Amino acid sequence: MRSRERIAPNLDRVLLVLYLVLVVMGWANIYSAAYDPDHANILDQSREYGKQGLWIGVSLLIGAGILFIQGRFFMDLAYAIYGGVLLLLVLVLLVGREVNGAKAWFGVGSFGIQPAEFAKFATALALTRYLSGLKALADLRSRIVSAIIIGAPVLLIMLQPDTGTALVSGAFILVLYREGLSGNILLLAILAGVLSVLSLIMKESLFALPFTEAELGGQYLLMLLIAGFAALAWWFVRRFVVPRMRRRYQVLIAAGLLGSVVFIGSVDRLVEGLAPHQQTRIRILLGLEEDPQGYGYNVKQSQTAIGSGGFSGKGYLEGTLTKYKYVPMQSTDFIFCTVGEEWGFLGTATVVLLFTLLILRCIAISGRQRSKFTRIYAYCVASIFFLHLMINVGMTIGLAPVIGIPLPFFSYGGSSLIGFTILLGILLRLDAERLATLR
Repeated sequence: MRSRERIAPNLDRVLLVLYLVLVVMGWANIYSAAYDPDHANILDQSREYGKQGLWIGVSLLIGAGILFIQGRFFMDLAYAIYGGVLLLLVLVLLVGREVNGAKAWFGVGSFGIQPAEFAKFATALALTRYLSGLKALADLRSRIVSAIIIGAPVLLIMLQPDTGTALVSGAFILVLYREGLSGNILLLAILAGVLSVLSLIMKESLFALPFTEAELGGQYLLMLLIAGFAALAWWFVRRFVVPRMRRRYQVLIAAGLLGSVVFIGSVDRLVEGLAPHQQTRIRILLGLEEDPQGYGYNVKQSQTAIGSGGFSGKGYLEGTLTKYKYVPMQSTDFIFCTVGEEWGFLGTATVVLLFTLLILRCIAISGRQRSKFTRIYAYCVASIFFLHLMINVGMTIGLAPVIGIPLPFFSYGGSSLIGFTILLGILLRLDAERLATLR
């Protein structure tokens, strides 16, 4: 496809409209969350909603510009874009501005640019480029390379530290699974999560074995239970599995037992590697600790705000908890509670529905591609939006720990908005060339 060829007839209008609707709704809710009657002009640059309006304009210009770039550009320069973002992540650690304990920003006057937000589309492009050149994600080498592509920006972002943004890279596991990664990997990830929760909960158990301290007795009990289950599985294999398959299953059982015991013993070390406030939030979420210092205050206030909206909400700009700033970070991480208070169940359901339609549309776009590159990239986009939606909404209603993940297009922030716009803009351009041949 030539760069000057008209692409407007081939643009996915459904995806474009969903994007524009979400951006406008997000701006309206930022205006409500940060509303100041003395600065009622929505374009007032001294207020968050004024700055967000500027970022929306910048994002629309960038998005429009992307639509005039050949799709081949993003494929050919995927690794270069990825390398450039990695360089920015290194530079921000050296010369960046510290905000809320994280050295994650480049200061530009009163504005700030967070390069970690650009790592999402850069990683998506690099991973897509690599996977599109494979027949299948079948051998160990391809899995290691894929893990390195995903893990390099994660490591640099964790050094800032910005745990929430780093965890978004977990979305790419869904992409790897779709491209041939064994379902056993996903199963292991789920089991690791379950073991982590059980280990932390049972550590606080009053039960203690004769040779342990009370706080460790629960973890040893969990290890014994797993050992008992492994012994039962070993007996079952010896009793009912044919001899030629028996050894294989016995090796798997032994490896699973050893891995589980080592993992349970290392959970404490992993948790201790988090920031103190993140440890506290996890313990509060699991019910292991009361909240004397107010670490769960945000979530409690968010739940109250959402619940107070009832079925149809209190009305736009009429949310009392929103108006009087009872919820910290309400225009950023907790913007969803503004929707809940002012628009009620109808509003929150509408927002979730729109995001669901956006994700499903990306999946539908993926399914109609002849280009493997575009197909994989579309699934990367869908997975990123899915993870953001699940975690952010989960944070506001108390089903996920507060780890600082924004709600796309709704949470205040120029870097986030530009990053998501680029992510979707590239997809729109690539999809517009679906009748051409990229690869």
